[in-house]
Parts: sequence; C-alpha cells; structure tokens
Amino acid sequence: MKKILLTLLSVFTLSLASADNSSPEGTWKTIDDETGKAKSLVKIWIDKGELKGQIIELLNPSEPNPVCKECKGSRKNKPIEGMVFVWGLEKDGDEWTGGKILDPNNGKEYKANLELIENGKKLSVRGFIGFALIGRTQVWERVN
Repeated sequence: MKKILLTLLSVFTLSLASADNSSPEGTWKTIDDETGKAKSLVKIWIDKGELKGQIIELLNPSEPNPVCKECKGSRKNKPIEGMVFVWGLEKDGDEWTGGKILDPNNGKEYKANLELIENGKKLSVRGFIGFALIGRTQVWERVN
C-alpha cells in the first residue's frame, strides 16, 4: 500500500511540475529585444476566448511607480504596473491574432500576434503597424 501511495504521489508531483505548456496562460518574463535584458513580469490569461495580458511587476524601473505619460484615453497617467497592455487576441490555429499590444514607454498601440515556441517554454510576441512583416518581435520566457 505504501508503494502505491508513493507511486501516485510521484505521478501527481510530476504532472504538476510539467504544467500545461500548450496554453499561453501563465506568468511570463518579458525580454527587451534591443538590450536582451528582462523588463517585466506579465500575466497572460484567456477571458471568454480573448487573450489578455497585464503587467504585474516592472523589473528595475528607471523611476519608482512609473505611469504611462504618453498613453491616450483611460490609460493616460495610469500606473504601468497593473495595466492591461495586451487585449483582443483570438486563437487562430497555433497563433493568437487580431488584437493589440501597448508599449507603455511611448504610449503607442500596435497590432499583435503571439505564438508559443520551444514547446511552450517561450512566447513569441510580435507588434506591428499595418502588415506583420513591418514590426518587432520579442521572445518572452515562461515563469509558470
């Protein structure tokens, strides 16, 4: 009986350790595509089929509690930490497309595509204007 319980506990622990990497939901460390340095931790979740993202922590901000000075509308002068900056993406095959991403450094909104890569350990995030060929891509690392 003891062996059975230990085996079941091992299987349960292993299944927890190998979390579902087939979904972008979770916490991600953003990596700046220009400097290669970690910038923030973000939470990604799916709400009624719509993928959204929120900045939960800025890593080494240049000032304490920065706000989005350049943002427009309801985000103007709001704290960057806690801000929903990815919205409107819907699943399209292996990608999430059709939504927007906000760069809180300049307040600009871009069209966005997201795709899990490296067996779900990383997330390719592309922001662009007009066509997806003209834009920037960052690769974020899964935290959990």
